[in-house]
Amino acid sequence: MAQYIYQHENWTTFIWDYSRIAIVLSEVRHLQGKLLGTMNALGFSLKSEAMLETLTLDIMKSSEIEGEKLNRKQVRSSIAKRLGMETGGLVSIDRNVEGVVEMLLDATQNYSQDLSEDRLFGWHSALFPSGRSGMYKIEAGKYRTGEMQVISGAMGQEKVHYEAVEAKNVKTEMDKFINWINEKSQMESVIKSAIAHLWFVTIHPFDDGNGRIARAISDMLLARSDGSSQRFYSMSNQILKERKKYYSALEKTQRGGNSDITLWLHWFLNCLKNSLINSETVLKSVFRKADFWEKHKNTPLNERQRLIVNRLFDNFYGKLTSSKWAKMTKTSPDTALRDIKDLIEKGILQQEEAGGRSTNYTLNN
Repeated sequence: MAQYIYQHENWTTFIWDYSRIAIVLSEVRHLQGKLLGTMNALGFSLKSEAMLETLTLDIMKSSEIEGEKLNRKQVRSSIAKRLGMETGGLVSIDRNVEGVVEMLLDATQNYSQDLSEDRLFGWHSALFPSGRSGMYKIEAGKYRTGEMQVISGAMGQEKVHYEAVEAKNVKTEMDKFINWINEKSQMESVIKSAIAHLWFVTIHPFDDGNGRIARAISDMLLARSDGSSQRFYSMSNQILKERKKYYSALEKTQRGGNSDITLWLHWFLNCLKNSLINSETVLKSVFRKADFWEKHKNTPLNERQRLIVNRLFDNFYGKLTSSKWAKMTKTSPDTALRDIKDLIEKGILQQEEAGGRSTNYTLNN
């Protein structure tokens, strides 16, 4: 009796009960349209900020799922640099951060391009620029030549969750997968994204990085479903929150008695739905900024004031003081104080209660 889904003949002829996913699929499509409509109503700079925030989160969380914590400033700076955005100062960026950013941006910005073996190998090499995963040397930029098990537990008490496709069959299985990704079909692209994720991690073609590449492929197909390279929701952030359910749905489907993937599709679509709903929380500061500038669109402000107000919306470090204002705007202390007092009179800033030398100011929300 077959233990894993890929051991069935014609295992990629997936089947599912459409009636069990129809409602959540409809909700996902509605939420996608609603979010894109909301974001398209914003100006170019706010949309760019929202995208920068989303991509940063997506990369951070995709790595965190694998137990790796990246430096947020490095990730954000790398994305901004590659998308030609203002970064607000140069940050030294590690090679592994550059690699994961390069992969996700290629997947989402070039979503309409065909997937190829060479493109996948490029992503894998970018993820592991030193040819190592932690202390271990791995085969970077090519399919694995050894067998692969997904194991958890302490030494001597290991639990085997999954044994991947045999190494000798990886190339054949991947050729079939890549052809399926690239073929034009009537399949709903959100469904295709879910199947691609499952199919790829079931083959498990690389020594390491399979989860991150599977999520990049999913994001590529979600960008196709949106018809846009602009990303405003993070599936990886939601997967991290639902990690136990993620691995449970994956393991149950991979150990299924046939090629029925209804359980996996149901989980994936609900996770996607939650990521779309939670995008509002992620982009809260961007929406706050949009509301602020709509409210003050006719308020006369100089360039220095606009600069500092925008900075206050963007995770401003520490407290705003007149000396910080003068330094950031390269102006005199007297001019800085005049700018601040003007914003207080216009109801934009407020002085915090501590006075004297420690006088500081916050946005009047």
